[in-house]
Formats: sequence, C-alpha cells, structure tokens
Amino acid sequence: MCKKAVGYIRISKQKEKGVSLEAQAEKIRAMGIVHDAEVEIVADNGETAKNTRRPGLERVLAMVRRHEVDLVIVAKLDRLTRSVKDLAGILELFQRRSVSLVSVAESLDTGSASGRLVINIMVCVSQWERETIGERTATALAHKRARRRVFNHEPYGYVRNGDDLIAVYAEQAAIGLMRKWRACGWTFRRIARELDAAGTPTKSGAGRWHPQTIKDIVESELHSSEAAA
Repeated sequence: MCKKAVGYIRISKQKEKGVSLEAQAEKIRAMGIVHDAEVEIVADNGETAKNTRRPGLERVLAMVRRHEVDLVIVAKLDRLTRSVKDLAGILELFQRRSVSLVSVAESLDTGSASGRLVINIMVCVSQWERETIGERTATALAHKRARRRVFNHEPYGYVRNGDDLIAVYAEQAAIGLMRKWRACGWTFRRIARELDAAGTPTKSGAGRWHPQTIKDIVESELHSSEAAA
C-alpha cells in the first residue's frame, strides 16, 4: 500500500540562494519515490523558521494530528525549524501519531531511534552556533561603542560594514574550535597545526596559521563575552 506523505517547503525571502521552493519540492518528490509514498507539497513563502506560527506548517501539523499522513519530508532540517524547543515538540507529536520525519539533506529518518537522536543533536549544535555568533557580534559592537573605536582592519571573525562589524559564519565557527581546543589544554602551536591540516583559511586566505595569531584571536575581547562583562 502506498504511503501518504506531505512535503513541507519554505523560504524566508524571495531570492534565498540554493533553497528555492521548486528545488526543495523536486528533492522531496524524489525522496517520496524512495519511500513509495504519494507526496502532497505544502509551502510557506516568505516565512521565518524562528517559530512554528506559519500557515503551511500549521496545516502540516494539523494533518499529522488527524492521522492523514505517514511521513513528513523536508529538503533540509532548517526549512522546518531552527529551534530545539520547537523541534522537540514536533518530534513528540510525530511520535504519538506514528509519523516519521525525513530530511533529505541530512539523510535522516526519525522512524528509528538512532535517527531521532541524531536529528536532535544536529539541531542543538545548530542553535548553539547561532547563539554563540549572536553573542560575539553583540559583544563586538558594545566594545566599539564603549571605546568609540573604529578598527583600521577587519578582525578575524568579522567583516566591516561602515562602523559595524558583521559576523562571518565560517570564521566564527573556526574561533569556536580554537577556544574549545584551548579549553582542552591544547597549545597555540598545536591548534595552528590542526587548522593548517584541516585547510582552514586565514583572514587573508593565504599562508599558514601562527601560534601568536591564534593567541590574539582567542584572548581578544571581541571574542570573549567574559572579557566585556
């Protein structure tokens, strides 16, 4: 018997790169074939994932509550939610109604206990990264305002936009690793070797990492909320 599936697609802006509604729908339909499922597509256009108050998502959840679907498919987990709390509530509802959540990009299926564990871990890490970047950006701007300081160069982890510093995701992730390794007792020289081995680019995009550079980044007030407190 063919399963009944609903595919949920979402974009927050009309021109989000690589996540068009059409591209998401195509991936979901392909996954529906793999699961031998008849797929109905439900879309939210111009809606944020900060909460679940979205017409399309509310319709999907209502279908789950009415036992109208066997699985919900998304092209990528962040299309559904970016909140650990919201995901926990959604997974609990799906489990009560014996509905599986399938994410194409992450190759995850909550039909299994291991799938539910992995999907929760991924969302926890994603939320931690966003909150950490937000804290560092706020700290950097407060630091500038307090000292009326304008940087004559772009510090690692940020790009300048006028008098503002805007966080760079990839560099902020690298800073997080530096601080984590340092907290584990690694020397700055060992951290430099690890970054070079992983191919992590420096601010200029060329050359190798130097222990002093990493020390400056890790100990900078821009990257430490404790230092600004």
